[in-house]
Amino acid sequence: MGSNDYLNNYLMPNYNTKNKYNPQEYASLLTQQYNQQLIRLYNLGARKFVIGGVGLMGCIPSILAQSQNGACSEEVNQLVLPFHNNVRSMLTSLNSNLPGFRFSYIDIRNMFKDLLANSRQYGFSEVNLGCCGVGRNRGQITCLPFQTPCSNREQYIFWDAFHPTEAVNILFGRKAFSGGPDVVYPMNIQ
Repeated sequence: MGSNDYLNNYLMPNYNTKNKYNPQEYASLLTQQYNQQLIRLYNLGARKFVIGGVGLMGCIPSILAQSQNGACSEEVNQLVLPFHNNVRSMLTSLNSNLPGFRFSYIDIRNMFKDLLANSRQYGFSEVNLGCCGVGRNRGQITCLPFQTPCSNREQYIFWDAFHPTEAVNILFGRKAFSGGPDVVYPMNIQ
């Protein structure tokens, strides 16, 4: 939750959002809306939640394609950090204030840091290209209908300009299920 709010709104040059809110204000606005939605679900009877955080958005092919040097955008990674921190605080507050509310927060940011730093150990050889896409890093235009994707997708971290591959989702799912508090907080799904 949250990545599309940044990619398809805050970071879009034709939207006024960036001029209207600084990064902290925008993160607070998103977290407030998120909080209201979780309370609505709670009021409908939901008690156990698995919440996925925002990843290292500055390292996805669509952002890498805009880079002059091909490096991750620390500016984008820092931009989403207040939302990351707000969501963790929000969940801790909901856990304290709503009887029976339980959550597991999947720290996608930390999972991606580890994956990018240790990509070869996880079996990935392509860390900055989409398996299917057009342009620099195969991230300027996302996968088009009838476009042939790469043949070795299990070696790619990214499927397209924005999304991880099935192999990454399986890896992250396993970590969320049985991982430690560095990747899933306060308890894993298991």
